[in-house]
Amino acid sequence: MDVHSVKHSMVAVRTSIPDDAFTARSLGTVREGSGVVIRDDGLVLTIGYLITEADEVWLTRPDGTVIPGHALAYDQETGLGLIQALGPLDCPALTLGDASKTRVGDPVVFADGFGRLVETKIVAKREFAGYWEYLLDEAIFVSPAHPSWGGAAIVGQDGKLLGIGSLKLVMSRNGESSDINMIVPINLLPPILDDLLTLGRVNKPPRPWLGAFAAESNGDVVVMSVAADGPAAQAGLRGGDVIAEVRDGEISSLADFYRKVWKSGRAGSEIPVRVLRDGREVWLRVRSGDRDEFLKKPQLQ
Repeated sequence: MDVHSVKHSMVAVRTSIPDDAFTARSLGTVREGSGVVIRDDGLVLTIGYLITEADEVWLTRPDGTVIPGHALAYDQETGLGLIQALGPLDCPALTLGDASKTRVGDPVVFADGFGRLVETKIVAKREFAGYWEYLLDEAIFVSPAHPSWGGAAIVGQDGKLLGIGSLKLVMSRNGESSDINMIVPINLLPPILDDLLTLGRVNKPPRPWLGAFAAESNGDVVVMSVAADGPAAQAGLRGGDVIAEVRDGEISSLADFYRKVWKSGRAGSEIPVRVLRDGREVWLRVRSGDRDEFLKKPQLQ
């Protein structure tokens, strides 16, 4: 497959989300991005935040035809989402590649569902911790950045799919800053694909979720805010708190914080958290939750 023909496998994605949805305030009620066709029956892979709590999904083919879709599954751990087209897409399915074989410096093509291709290259492969209780052991970072990265596809020189665009970030190096994109590696999909197709989620106990948005600052993990009515808010955690300890284990980084929470038991378990607040130590007991239970479930259009 010619690497530049990947655009024929791409679709534009537009979703509508109810005003009272849990993610409506943070992610908006109208979301637009891209998706890539990965099966001949119209299965589309995208980035999950585009379809979270969506009650309407529309896919636009390369020829401009609009087809309804169904938000089939969203995996919280990887961030990947699946859409099933409810009409013929007539788009060739892209073959999955092997992102683990890529190296820093490799050239790749970044394609969205609006006909735009960006020739870019891999500038880093490393751990990524997101403020929304999200962690990838090895994310892919590319530069230059794509202007429409959400759900867009990166493909290798062999035309195979290597990952899905998730974020735009700023990389600083030698005093200069440049925009980069964070990519979810495609290798995370095959182990969970059957579960997502049959169950709508991965068949294992959900991770404990706190509903705390945190970031690293000068070596500390600082709470920026908490989700309204989420477990952290109900336990009294608040913006400005420094997370010092989780269940007798000191916290060294944002990724370390997440891993200690996730090792504390299943969703619903009570997690002791020591925080530093206004120069004082405070112990809180957070009754963790299942993030999916706070979200509206997709309805078939």
